[in-house]
This record gives sequence, C-alpha cells and structure tokens, in this order.
Amino acid sequence: MATRLARHLQLTKKPFCERLFGVSPAPSRATLLCLHPAPEPHPLMPTLPIPRITDFPTQASDPASYAELPDGWSMAVADVVGSTVLATQGRDRAVNFVAGSVVAVLSDVLGTAEAPALCQFGGDGAVAAVPPGAEEGARRALGALAHWAEASLGVSLRVGLVPVAALRAEGYATLAALHDFGGGNVLGLFLGHGPIIAEDWVKADPRWSIPPAEGPLPGLEGLSCRWEPVTARRGVVLCMIADPVASGPAGLAALAGLHARLGAVVAADLSAPFGQGEALAPPVAPRWSLAGLEAATRRGLGARVASRLWGLVGSALIHASWRLGRPLGMVDARRYLRAVARQSDHSKQNGGLRLVLDLTPAEADAIEAVLAEAEASGAIISGTARSEAATMTCLVGDFSSDRHVHFVDGSGLGFWRAASALKAKRAISTANPVQGGPVPVTSPS
Repeated sequence: MATRLARHLQLTKKPFCERLFGVSPAPSRATLLCLHPAPEPHPLMPTLPIPRITDFPTQASDPASYAELPDGWSMAVADVVGSTVLATQGRDRAVNFVAGSVVAVLSDVLGTAEAPALCQFGGDGAVAAVPPGAEEGARRALGALAHWAEASLGVSLRVGLVPVAALRAEGYATLAALHDFGGGNVLGLFLGHGPIIAEDWVKADPRWSIPPAEGPLPGLEGLSCRWEPVTARRGVVLCMIADPVASGPAGLAALAGLHARLGAVVAADLSAPFGQGEALAPPVAPRWSLAGLEAATRRGLGARVASRLWGLVGSALIHASWRLGRPLGMVDARRYLRAVARQSDHSKQNGGLRLVLDLTPAEADAIEAVLAEAEASGAIISGTARSEAATMTCLVGDFSSDRHVHFVDGSGLGFWRAASALKAKRAISTANPVQGGPVPVTSPS
C-alpha cells in the first residue's frame, strides 16, 4: 500500500512538497528553504555582506565571524504573552508553533535566495533583522501574525520593531551572521546586546509595539508540528541561556571564554539532541492536536481538512520507509532523519548562548557549575531548565531536496523556563548591581 501511494505521489504533476506536506506551490521570496527561488533579486536586498557560520563551536562566539548591523536596519521581535498559563494548560506545542510561524513568515517576507533573511526561533518567540527599506513589509507581517495567532490558536503574540539606530545611540551593538546548515538552509545568529535590549524595549515601551491587524501570511504553509517529543538519549535535556553582563568587547570576550569552557565539558556532536538522526522515530500519524496546529495555517474548511489528510499520508509514508529501511519512491526516511538532525537549531546565539543539550546528569551538573562560576565572577547571567525530552517544530520547503529546518526546545517550554530563571536573577541584580552592571530594560525617552 505504501509503495503504491509513493508511486502515485511521484507521478502526480503537483510539486512534491505540496503533495506530501501541503505546501503551496505559489512562488515566494522564501529565504530559508527557497522552494521556488525568486527569479528577480529582492528590491530590498541589503548591500551589507552577511557572513556565514558553518562550524558553530569554533565560530559562533567569535565577533570576527559576524557583521555589525548599521543604521537603517531594524530588529523585529515577537514573543508569546502568557506562556505561564499556556504551559499549565499543556499548550506548550502551540507556543512553539506560534514562535516558528514568525520565522516562517518573516523568512518569506524579508529575504531571497541570494540574501536569506536573518531569523531565529526562541521557544516562545522569535527575532529577525530587517534590512533597510523592508520595515513596512515586516510591520505588516508582524501585525498579521499577531492577529492570526490570537484568532486561530487563541495565543496572544506581542510583536514590535526597534531601529538599530536607536540601539546604537544607547551604545548597544547588533552583530549578525547566518548559521549555514548546508543545502541552502540557514537561520540567523546574533551577538551584542542589541537583540537583548530590543526584546526588553518591545515588552516595556508601547511605542515600539505593533498592533494586530489581519493580513496575508506568506510562508506560513510550510510550518508543521507532527513529531512527538524526542526522549533524551543520554539522560536529560538541558536548555540554557547565558548572556554577558558587560557590553562591548569585554562582554563578547566573556561569552567566548564561557563557550570554550562549556565545550570542554561535552563535545557538541555528543550533546546534539537528535544525534545523527538515529534518535528519531517518525510517528505513524500525527497526534490530532498537533495536526490541528498545522491545519490552522490554512484558510477555509476544505483546505484545513486537506491539510490533515496529507499530514496523515506524509507521516505514514515516512514511517513506512523508516520501518522498511529503504526508500519508497521519493520518500527516503533515513536520509530525511539525518538531514533533520543536521538542520536543527539546537545551538544559537542571540546576544548570548542559547543551547538545547542532550546530557548525562553528571554533564548537566558540570554545565550548571561552569555557569555558576562565571556568574559569581560577574561575567555572565544565565538560566537553565531540565526536561525529559526535546520538542521539534518543522519548517519544510522541499522535502525531496532536503530544504527544511527544525526548531528545537525542551519539553514543557524549556527555553521559556530557562529565560524565566535568567530574568529572576536579572531582577535581583538590578537591586544589587554587580561589577559591569545588569542589562538595562528601559528604552530611551
């Protein structure tokens, strides 16, 4: 049966990813996945060359691997409001899905095949760098995302846009690079206090916020959430966030030193949540509630029913190929799982390190001890959260040519819990400043 289905899909004239995943065949200016690369350069293509990072452990904390964003750029910020309540309701996957939707849409709106967008998933939110001239498009997309999240999923999404010039005027730099996973799959990485401050300003000052407004959401159709949580292979999944206290070169040096010390505890390839793909077992069918998240990206009852049906077909084919250990038509599950592991965003920089690590309990203790020592010296401020599993939200452009990336979090909103722990420490530091001072949260008047 699975072989007949695979042959039928292979012979159908529609693009493969639409047949299997329900992705729209309409051309777009997608940046991450470039399912249908734009024939003409984006009129807003930035002239600033953005470096690419291919080896996260050795390059991601080196300022020389980044370009500083000049005036004219902006930072787009989105975060889910009320994550505490949603987490207690068991809606953590909806929170991750909404955060992933921001990356999906802004990647399409802001970039091209030649100049991919600088977007990053953050568990319960996302950030993106907006090039000069693209502010209005980003503003419309953010407003539409906030409207869709509330209307379709009952999730309140706070969105905003902060000019890099305003951040620079207060002494906060924003350095940017592309994390290049290969095959045209990229996501944004950021150094400097600029991204951290931009997020604080959007939360604290309504002048930077954007109201919800109904509008088009290009790129949203590529988002999916079919995987069950992936149980820790080695004992525990640790989400950690570490931000430098000092700004400028001193803070960047502290972050680089911390990164090196963490790498001495456990090798990056060993702590990757999905290993080389061997830890992944594709589901026979997506859970009904997860399929409902994907269906919410479609307009109209018919499109939503079709999304659920194709989700069932696609999942069944991948599972059958995995079980049989061989391709079924164009569906090669083993190759896909290797690509999923390779193209997952479990290691990020957003002003500081954001990592999802699969560790032994002893390694998790050692990581937290390194963080505690660095905090005691006044170099960094951090937050951690432990989970039993990692969760994954997927952005799929072209399954057959490995054009897909995957957003990783700890189960039970691990990144949000780690961020909450960091913010609690920051509040204490504000009352009792350490050397270098805490990161300010107020925007200029």
